[in-house]
Amino acid sequence: MTMAAKDNLDGSREHIDAIDRLGDDLVAAREGIGKVIFGLNRVVEETLVTLLAGGHLLLIGVPGLGKTRLVETLGKVFGLDEKRVQFTPDLMPADILGSEVLEESETGRRSFRFIKGPVFCQLLMADEINRASPRTQSALLQAMQEHRVSVAGHYHALPTPFHVLATQNPLELEGTYPLPEAQLDRFFMQVDVDYPDPDAEREIMLRTTGITEESPPEVMDSDALLAAQKLIRQVPVGESVTKAILDLVRGGRPESSSIEEVRKSVFWGPGPRASQALMLAVRARSAIDGRLAPSVDDVLALAHPVLRHRMALNFAARAEGVTIGGIIDRLCESVA
Repeated sequence: MTMAAKDNLDGSREHIDAIDRLGDDLVAAREGIGKVIFGLNRVVEETLVTLLAGGHLLLIGVPGLGKTRLVETLGKVFGLDEKRVQFTPDLMPADILGSEVLEESETGRRSFRFIKGPVFCQLLMADEINRASPRTQSALLQAMQEHRVSVAGHYHALPTPFHVLATQNPLELEGTYPLPEAQLDRFFMQVDVDYPDPDAEREIMLRTTGITEESPPEVMDSDALLAAQKLIRQVPVGESVTKAILDLVRGGRPESSSIEEVRKSVFWGPGPRASQALMLAVRARSAIDGRLAPSVDDVLALAHPVLRHRMALNFAARAEGVTIGGIIDRLCESVA
């Protein structure tokens, strides 16, 4: 960390010290997560970026890769009130949001009382979210965007911080429903969870089949996480990084892109929410790495998880084997 970079950060010694302390806490958090989650370093980093940015996360991968375990571990490490909902085809919106019930007092007076659903927590784990019907999936839309829900015409505020970490099976698996574009856009990132490498799988096999298992420590509480999220928004972003974000996002829209592959293959591109997500994400990533300001490398590193669920290919491109990942690689080349 150079003195010039430190002087650049609003000239505030308190701010610099706060970033340094946050970096120490995040190192401890990653070590705690590493005691129970093996071989998912990239996934853990992108998940921490999402939490620090105050966003929601969509984890996609086949069953058995540790997605559920990761969410449970995050709740313990950050001291968050965590609840889990197993999404099934017969799950109803009221099963998530809650409902009003008619009660009669001892005096015979009748009144409605709202019974809160599991969404009233700080970390909601929506397990296998794409196994529920579209009607139930959409019940989370307002909660994710406004941090409140409306039931029977009355608004009910959700706790803070509030994060939805959803797991999803690949759509080609039986009994799944694609998430609508409006809900996908509410997710800050889509993180793809791959199979572990041989060394990581060996460690998983040896360390999770014994008599005892490691338990992660609580490193931060909800107040500390809220303070960290506020601090992240104060991290300065240089003009070169701002330009890279705008070029990347606007270059992914077929109407305005100068890249032929995008104009030919992309049906719809990322909206302004993608720019907002990238701006927050690069700030969070730089703090995780102990840097006081993000670089263009942060933009390139986070382009895939931020953009991949905010773009769609047209039919002709899919028929030709074009992939969203390939399009994002081409966008990154154009701004590198």
